[in-house]
Amino acid sequence: MVRHSKQRLKTKFHNYPKGKTFSMILGDFLGHGIFNVDGDLWRFQRKMASLELDNHSVRSYAFEIVTDVINRRLLPLLSSVAGREDGVLDLQARAYSFIAICRFSFRLDPKCLNISMPISKFATSFDLASKLSTERAMNVSPLVWKLKRIFNIGSEKELRQAIKVVNLFAKEVILQRRKDLLSCFMLKMRDETFLRDIIVSFLLADRDTVATALTGFFWVVGNHPVVKANILDEVDHVVELTREYVVGFEQMRELQYLQAAVYESMRLYPPVQFDSKFCLDDDGTRVTYHPYAIGRMEEI
Repeated sequence: MVRHSKQRLKTKFHNYPKGKTFSMILGDFLGHGIFNVDGDLWRFQRKMASLELDNHSVRSYAFEIVTDVINRRLLPLLSSVAGREDGVLDLQARAYSFIAICRFSFRLDPKCLNISMPISKFATSFDLASKLSTERAMNVSPLVWKLKRIFNIGSEKELRQAIKVVNLFAKEVILQRRKDLLSCFMLKMRDETFLRDIIVSFLLADRDTVATALTGFFWVVGNHPVVKANILDEVDHVVELTREYVVGFEQMRELQYLQAAVYESMRLYPPVQFDSKFCLDDDGTRVTYHPYAIGRMEEI
């Protein structure tokens, strides 16, 4: 199992592309973004993103944004229900990660996660486009959704309208031309359609994976009070101030127990619980692997 997984993800990665079937299903939504391409286009996007994200100053900037979102959006939201008998609150992990990635990557604020909890039209459309694109794979035959797309009816009509809203947001980001993560791609590429695909892919990757990881982490910690206590003790020790939050990026690197707890929660509840590839050496055989199951195998 370990050997085969390593082949798919590292040593023979080139032999396991996403395949035309996958690219066709998500093509209208993801276009030629990193999650929907293979080969040179995939390598180009990965290289550009890695060069930018590996920068220490960029990580520090990301920490500042996350801290600001927590202090100005998340904590007031939690305080609004604290102590109430009916104090049940949707944590909205996706809204939190959505704000963070928009501000970090594009320096735009989607204006959600306020106390009144308004949901922006873009956020709703993005969710819908992601959902309907994925549901294409559940049809008995690709012919079903293709015919619906041709006649612009049913779910395909909804998908087209949702993607139109997403495209308007992406266009606004491109027109702003801020000095952000997208700017490094704009120096190499002027095709607005391609830039739009990059924007959508970054949003999909960072928002959903971060939100899923946070949900799993809080679920595990909530069910293990000893772990929660150990995390708080470590924070107090590192910061050397009780009831205060970590105030710097460098301090975060000292929170080794917290890091281990996050890794353990992602082992149990990985952000991507399964994935499929196509094996070129075996006439395009579809291969699916399950990080969710692999993380529970004692022999691994």
